[in-house]
Amino acid sequence: MSPNINKSGSKKIIVEGLWSNNPIFKQVLGICSTLAVTNLVLNTIVMCAALVFTLALSSATVSILRKLTPRNIRMMVETLIIAFYVIIVDVILKAYWPEMSSNLGPYVGLIITNCIVMGRCEAYGISQPPIPAFLDGFVNALGYSYILLIIAVFRELMGMGTLLGYPMPYFSGPNWDKWIILAMPPGAFFMLAVVTWIFRSIQFSREEKGK
Repeated sequence: MSPNINKSGSKKIIVEGLWSNNPIFKQVLGICSTLAVTNLVLNTIVMCAALVFTLALSSATVSILRKLTPRNIRMMVETLIIAFYVIIVDVILKAYWPEMSSNLGPYVGLIITNCIVMGRCEAYGISQPPIPAFLDGFVNALGYSYILLIIAVFRELMGMGTLLGYPMPYFSGPNWDKWIILAMPPGAFFMLAVVTWIFRSIQFSREEKGK
């Protein structure tokens, strides 16, 4: 297989990662992050950026080493590769943004066990050339990220009356009773259920029209 990727192949990877096979509302993977970091938009942005960096580079690295990796230890090798990139992110946050590192706590390190990362490395990176593997990891991470950002925006806005820490008109005023439940852990699952229902309904409707 050529190390390059044609337009139709890249389009298929992008559509599947962002929409038709989205990691969150289609595959229902990486739900722990939904509970952990979506109470604040800034935390979510940093976590999503860390996942995009880790997944894209991990998938590409797994692909580069795929012919040198014995099949019986491939998952251990994949875990080591993922851990390498996660440690880079963790060290950079601790060195240059300790407050954010403290806010995210152990959840950056838990990217190592995120089933989206391991799943894409195992399902795609181990069998495909580096460029398609990088694109697949990058797009699937973006598919994960925009769903979490939608959830985070609504949780912070409606639960705290702020966005990126700044008070928002109306939502921070006396006319709005903050939905404290959205700022609490159960609010993450509530918002995830609503977002999943909406996106799956749209997806189902489009599929029905396409028949």
